[in-house]
Amino acid sequence: MITFNDIQIKFGDFHAIKNLNLNIKEGEFFTFLGPSGCGKTTILRSLVGFIKPTSGQILLSDRDITNVPIEQRGISMVFQSYALFPTLNVYENIAFGLRVKKMSKSQVDQEVRDIAQKVDLKEEQLFKKVSELSGGQQQRVAIARALVLKPSILALDEPLSNLDAKLRIQLRNELKSLQKKFGITTIYVTHDQEEALTLSDRIAVFNNGIVEQVGTPKEIYNQSQTEFVCNFIGDINKLDPEMIQNSRLKDFIDPQKVAYIRNEKVSLSPLPEHIDTIQLQGRIVDQEFYGLYTKYLIEVAGGGLLKTIEKDSGLDQTQLGDEIDMYINIDDILQY
Repeated sequence: MITFNDIQIKFGDFHAIKNLNLNIKEGEFFTFLGPSGCGKTTILRSLVGFIKPTSGQILLSDRDITNVPIEQRGISMVFQSYALFPTLNVYENIAFGLRVKKMSKSQVDQEVRDIAQKVDLKEEQLFKKVSELSGGQQQRVAIARALVLKPSILALDEPLSNLDAKLRIQLRNELKSLQKKFGITTIYVTHDQEEALTLSDRIAVFNNGIVEQVGTPKEIYNQSQTEFVCNFIGDINKLDPEMIQNSRLKDFIDPQKVAYIRNEKVSLSPLPEHIDTIQLQGRIVDQEFYGLYTKYLIEVAGGGLLKTIEKDSGLDQTQLGDEIDMYINIDDILQY
């Protein structure tokens, strides 16, 4: 549905986006993920029409929209700050775009009330000032204002970053269910890996103006294609060269490459017999209890340190300083 063809964006001598080629499917929840300054918001703003690419084409269902005015693109955007009008009440905020379109008063009223119901805004909240609402309620107003225009695409620029952790998780779930309910193509920008993994159908990982990898959350996490993606997504162990040389790992790892393994892929319990397993010995030098799981830092007998995460079963009696065995599936090792 959305195609970026050879998009380049420059600001003076700064190359913000370098030759982007990307396809996004209709109805997809697609996330642009990356650290600050990597170009993810720049490309979102070029899709909406706030930024004109230096070169290349943006296609929407095979229609070239590269030079089409913002209001003719059929794309609604929810900003990081929500950009609600503080002097207007909730109803007036949602109705704003409809009134710009010169809809009749009765039609505006019907559309506003319909969308408010769909995003769980109550009748009494419609006539409150936005400043009287919680952060979560303000976010619903911003989404309602975007959706009431019936856009073909919804663009969201870090819409949860201003909320506390508990509310962020709650609204993350609501965002996904709303997107499923409306079936609308959604482009989401975030630097939060957990958000990207839990919300997305597919993810594009940005780094310094280029896309390092595009894939499903599982592909991005388990089959990271570049060292940057491997390190940016989740917690990971870099395998120490000494550890490799002093164990069976040396028979499987290319010495010219660096090797990694995700923390939770290091098991403290034996793996099934059909899995080609490397067994290591070590000593627990640190542990952090989180309730559902415990994080361990283990000094490996052959050299180096490994971090691992074990689900808390209530039966584990492992203590700081204990000698312990670790098991690694060869297929879980990533090399670059």
